Amino acid sequence: MEADGYRCRSSRALEGGESALPSSLLFGAGLLGNLLALFLLGQRRLRRGRPPPASAFYLLVSGLAVTDLLGKCLLSPMVLVAYARNRSLSELWPAGAAAGGPPGRLCQLFAFLMAFFGLAPTLLLLTMALECWLSLAHPYFYRRHLPRRRAAALLAPAAAAAAALCALFCALPLLGFGATVQYCPGTWCFIRMAGGAAPARGYSVLYASLLGALGLAIGLCNLASMRSLYRMARRPHRRSGPPAGRAPAAPRMEELDHLVLLALMTVLFSVCSLPLIVRAYVGAFAADFNEKADLTALRFLSVNSIVDPWVFIIFRTSVFRKFLHRVCRRLNSKKATTPRLL
Repeated sequence: MEADGYRCRSSRALEGGESALPSSLLFGAGLLGNLLALFLLGQRRLRRGRPPPASAFYLLVSGLAVTDLLGKCLLSPMVLVAYARNRSLSELWPAGAAAGGPPGRLCQLFAFLMAFFGLAPTLLLLTMALECWLSLAHPYFYRRHLPRRRAAALLAPAAAAAAALCALFCALPLLGFGATVQYCPGTWCFIRMAGGAAPARGYSVLYASLLGALGLAIGLCNLASMRSLYRMARRPHRRSGPPAGRAPAAPRMEELDHLVLLALMTVLFSVCSLPLIVRAYVGAFAADFNEKADLTALRFLSVNSIVDPWVFIIFRTSVFRKFLHRVCRRLNSKKATTPRLL
C-alpha cells in the first residue's frame, strides 16, 4: 500500500494545539449574517403591503442566503461536536474506525457537503450575473422571457436541476472517482488534494478547474454588464428628461444596485476560493502535504458564505445606497455638463 502523507488520515483523537474558537466564531457570524439577510429580504416585501411578484434577482439573492445558511447549519455542528468530544470525524460515526482504513461515514458525508456547498453558491452567483447581464444588454429579450410574474416558476425547475447535477458531481468520490481524506486536526474532511492515485488527483484538479471557470464566467458577465451600463450612460438625454437645474438621474439605478452588489460578491468569491484552487493544483502535481495550508484554504472558502450576507446587509442600508446614488448622479452630471470637443 502506498505511503500516505496525511498524518491525520486515520487519527481517532484531535491533534493538539487547535482551538474551537475560530470555528465557533465563523459559525456564529455566518448564522447571524444569513438570518439577518433573510429578515431584511422578507421585511422589504412585507413593508410594501401587497408586494408585486418577486424579481429573479430577489429570488436568487434569497436562494444564496438560504444555501449559505443551510451549509453552515449542516457542517459547523459536526466540527463543534468533534471539538467537544475530542474525537475526529471518522471516529464519531462509526466509532472505532479501523486504522489505515477508509474514512468513516461522517467524514465522507462532511466531504460531500463541503464540496457541494462550495460549488452551489458559485452556480447561484453565475445565475445572478447572467440575469443582470441579460436585463442590461438584452432588455427586450429579458422582459419577454423572464417577466416578474413568471420568475419563480421559471427558476425553480432550473435550480432543482442545477442542484441535482452539482450533487452528482460532488458525490463522484463516493462512487470511486476521486478520494476523501480526513485532514488535520481531524475536524474536517474534503476531497484529496495531494498524492494518491490518478483518479483522485484528476478529480481534485477537475473540481478546482470548475470552481475557477465559474469564477471567470461570473467576472466576464459582470464586465459585460458594466459595459452595457457605460453605454447607457453615454447616450444623450432627451429633452423631456429631468427639469432644468436638476442633474439627470443615473441610468437604471436598480440595475446599478444589483451590479455593484454582485461585483462585491464576485470579488469576495475570487479572494476566498483562490487559495483552495491553488492548493488543489499544487497538491496534484507536487504532492505537497501541507495540511496547515489546506486548513487555511478551507477557512477562506468558508468565509465566503459568511461575508456574503454581511455585504448584502451593509449594501441595503440607506446610508450606503444614498452615498452610491449621490456618486453616480455627480458623475452623470459632470458628464452631461462637460462640453464635447468637435
